Amino acid sequence: MARSRGGTAPTAVVVAVTLTVLTGLTGCSDDSSPSSVASRAASAVASIGSQATAAIASATAEAGQRLDEVKNGVDAKDAVKLGTPTTDSAGRSTVEVTADNKAGSAKSFAVQVEFKDTGGNLLDTVVVTVSDVPAGKSGTGTARSNRKLSGDVRAETGTALRY
Repeated sequence: MARSRGGTAPTAVVVAVTLTVLTGLTGCSDDSSPSSVASRAASAVASIGSQATAAIASATAEAGQRLDEVKNGVDAKDAVKLGTPTTDSAGRSTVEVTADNKAGSAKSFAVQVEFKDTGGNLLDTVVVTVSDVPAGKSGTGTARSNRKLSGDVRAETGTALRY
């Protein structure tokens, strides 16, 4: 099962940052030639893009490690539903996770939630555990992004394991 996914900063964010950087650089630089300003702006945008990529890579690695810790887990993606993402008071994206236990005994669920933008680009990923769901019942948990996400955020189930 492949869990590693790359992503890039959303285009709107990159454009906004570029314009902000360009405005700041032209106002406070001794060398304000167009090529110098463009070079510094490109460097700043690349730095922001690589920071976003590093954050996503770190979150993906951590999610993978958490899922690898599950022993004797079985695919339960069809037993998991996600609510509509919202933003909490700290500015992080959250989504309610509901796990239906159709097994004959209590089970727990490890659910990887992928936060994406409208273009399908991965913004963040987390694993939430819904513990000790009684047989024939549903349990809930809340997935919370690792950092503040901007724009229209959507949530998708990556991997879901019942154990």
